[in-house]
Amino acid sequence: MTAEGELRGSMDDDLFVFKGIPYAAPPLGALRWRPPQPVTPWQQVRDATQFGASGWQNRAWCEAVGGGNPGEFSEDCLYLNVWTPDVEPARPLPVMVWLHGGGFTIGAGGLAPYNGKPLASRGAVVVTLNYRLGHLGFFSHPALDAEYPVAGTVNNFGLLDQIAALQWVQRNIPAFGGDRRNVTLFGESAGARSVLSLCCSPLAEGLFHKGIVQSAYSLPDTPLKKARQQGVAVARHFGLPPDVTAEQLRALPADAFWSLEGTLAIPPVPIAGDAVLPEPMLKTFLAAKQHRLPLMAGSNSDEASVLDYFGVDATAVLHQLRDKNRLTYRTLKWMYDIHDDRLLGRAVARDMAFSLMPWLVMRAQYRVGMPGWRYWFDYVSEHARDLYPHGAWHGNEVPYVLDTLSQMPDTDEARPFSEADRAFAAQVSDYWFRFARDATEYTHQLDGEVVWPAWHPGNDVTMSLGGDRQHALKLKRNFMRARLRLFRLLMTRMVRL
Repeated sequence: MTAEGELRGSMDDDLFVFKGIPYAAPPLGALRWRPPQPVTPWQQVRDATQFGASGWQNRAWCEAVGGGNPGEFSEDCLYLNVWTPDVEPARPLPVMVWLHGGGFTIGAGGLAPYNGKPLASRGAVVVTLNYRLGHLGFFSHPALDAEYPVAGTVNNFGLLDQIAALQWVQRNIPAFGGDRRNVTLFGESAGARSVLSLCCSPLAEGLFHKGIVQSAYSLPDTPLKKARQQGVAVARHFGLPPDVTAEQLRALPADAFWSLEGTLAIPPVPIAGDAVLPEPMLKTFLAAKQHRLPLMAGSNSDEASVLDYFGVDATAVLHQLRDKNRLTYRTLKWMYDIHDDRLLGRAVARDMAFSLMPWLVMRAQYRVGMPGWRYWFDYVSEHARDLYPHGAWHGNEVPYVLDTLSQMPDTDEARPFSEADRAFAAQVSDYWFRFARDATEYTHQLDGEVVWPAWHPGNDVTMSLGGDRQHALKLKRNFMRARLRLFRLLMTRMVRL
C-alpha cells in the first residue's frame, strides 16, 4: 500500500518486484514542460508487473550503446521500479536509487544492466526510474520561460522528475521495507551528472543522504541564455512564427524532437540558471558549495571510447593544442611518456573529460568536511580482452557494480561472461552495497577484501578495481595527481564538446 494506492507486484525467486509505478502525473498536453505534478490516487489494486514506457528516443542508439531495447515510447514516461528482499524487515533496509545514463537523450530504468535483483539480494531496496529525455526534459524558450517569475524559470524538467522520484521514495519506501533516512543516489554518465547536479540543487536537499558518481564528464552545463537561443531555433525549425505561444509549442508532436541533430540537438548536460540548477554544477563544486553528504566517484580506464559517438577526434584535438601551445604539448608527452599522438590524444581526452571529475569531487568533499572515495575501473571481461586494448570502455563498469552480468544476454556466444567475471562483479558490487548500507559523514573507510580508506589530500588513495584490465583490487597512491593538477588549470579553456 502506497500513499497513492495499492499495488500488486510479482516475485523473482524470493524477492518482491514492483514495476511501472507512477511517481508523477503523465506530463501530457498542458503539463508538457512543466514541473511534475502529483499522481491522481487510484481506488482499485493497480498492476505493477510491467515496466512503464520510456521517454521518446533513438531506439537503435539505445540498443547499440545505451544498455538494450528501451521498449515502448511515450511522453507518459514517469514511472519507477522497486526490488526489495523484505517488505516488513526487522530493521529498515538501505535504499539505492539508480539514475540511468545516455546523454540525457536515451535510456530507461528497466534495461537489463540495471536489474535491481542482485543488489536487493544483498539487502538493499533498489529503485530504478525513467525521466523525461531530450528536448522534453531539458528545454528553454521565451514563451515557456514567461510562465514563471523572474529568476524562477524551470528548464531542467528531467532533473525535476528525478527529484519527484526521490520525493516518492520519502513518501513510500517504508512500505517496501526501505529506510527513508538512508537513501543512496547513484548513476553512470548522464546519471552521474544528474547525481552531481542534484548535489547542487536547492530543490533536492535532504532527499538523499549519499551519492555514487560513475563516469561523470567535465563538460560545462549549458547557460540558460544559450539554451533559450536553441529553443528559438527549434521553434523556427518546426515552422512556428516568431511570436509563437506556449500552447503552440505544446501542440508539437512528442516524437518530433528526438531526431533533431547538430545545433538543434540538446548537449549531454543540464541547463544552468533555472530554479533547479541556479549555478553551473562545476562552479558549485569548485567553490565547495555542494550539499554536505558522503560521495564515491570514479571513472574507467578507456573513457575515450565514448568520444567516437560524439564525433570527437582526440588526436585532432591534441594537434590543435600542439599548434596553440607547444610547451603544454611537450609537457604532456613528458608526463604521460607516450610518444604516439593517437594514444596520447586518447589518454589526454580521457583524463580531461572523465578522470578529472572524481578528483575535483574529492577535493570539494574534503573542503566541506565530508568523506569521499575515489575509484578507477580497469577490468575487461576475460573472453573479450583482445577487443579492448586500451582498457574498460565508458559504461563497462555498470553490470559489475550492479552485479547484473547474469541478467544480461551474451552479445557474442563465443565470448560469454566467465566465472572469473562474475566473481569480480560480486566483489565490486559488495563495495557499492556496503557504501549504501554503512557510509555516513563519520565513516573513514569501506570494508571489503581490501579496506578502502576515504580520500584525503594528504592520503591521496584511489581504489583500482581491476588492474591492467584483469582481476585485482589495489590501492593506488597519488594516482594521476600531477597531470590532474595541470588539467584543473586548463579545463575551463579546453573541455568542450
